[in-house]
Amino acid sequence: MKVALYSRVSTKDKGQDVENQQRQLKDFAAKQDGWTIVREFSENISGKTSDREQFRKMFIAASKREFDLLLFWSLSRLSREGALETLQHLQRLTSYGVAYRSLTEPYLDSLGPFRDGVISILACLARQERERLSLTTIAGLERARAQGRIGGRPRLACDTDKVLKLHLAGKSLAAISKQLGISKTSVHRIVERSAKETR
Repeated sequence: MKVALYSRVSTKDKGQDVENQQRQLKDFAAKQDGWTIVREFSENISGKTSDREQFRKMFIAASKREFDLLLFWSLSRLSREGALETLQHLQRLTSYGVAYRSLTEPYLDSLGPFRDGVISILACLARQERERLSLTTIAGLERARAQGRIGGRPRLACDTDKVLKLHLAGKSLAAISKQLGISKTSVHRIVERSAKETR
């Protein structure tokens, strides 16, 4: 099995070293029957965005099936963007036919017996995150109305094709939102609608 390693530390992670993660990942992979490390991706950057050079390169390599399994130290090393985005990253790997495994979280193994349970929990957390965002938005609109403000920000013209093209290129919802100057909610709505139409 061809294996890729992904390691990351934030510049703010005191006492952590990306080399420590790499060493542990290599040691673990070396003990597995039939595993061959073919790619290594590592970076010192915050995990709160997917706009990371090595992260992007990893997904490009995954889309080309340059490896069969991605091994990372922990889910928080892969992403700290929130449950929804993290779930989307894992689903994206799965859509490419690439498995994933966390070194320090044995239950987080797409080839293991707990795969469906873990994905269900992440999906539940992602749904709660969406609902919380929706409730926060509604509360903000109601407060604005109570203060006599009508409407909100003017609606922006949005190029759906551009959103979908950037999403297929591996950009995160936050990165697309920033690049096109539209809300993350609008980006998510376009991506979700497109996914439903292609089912």
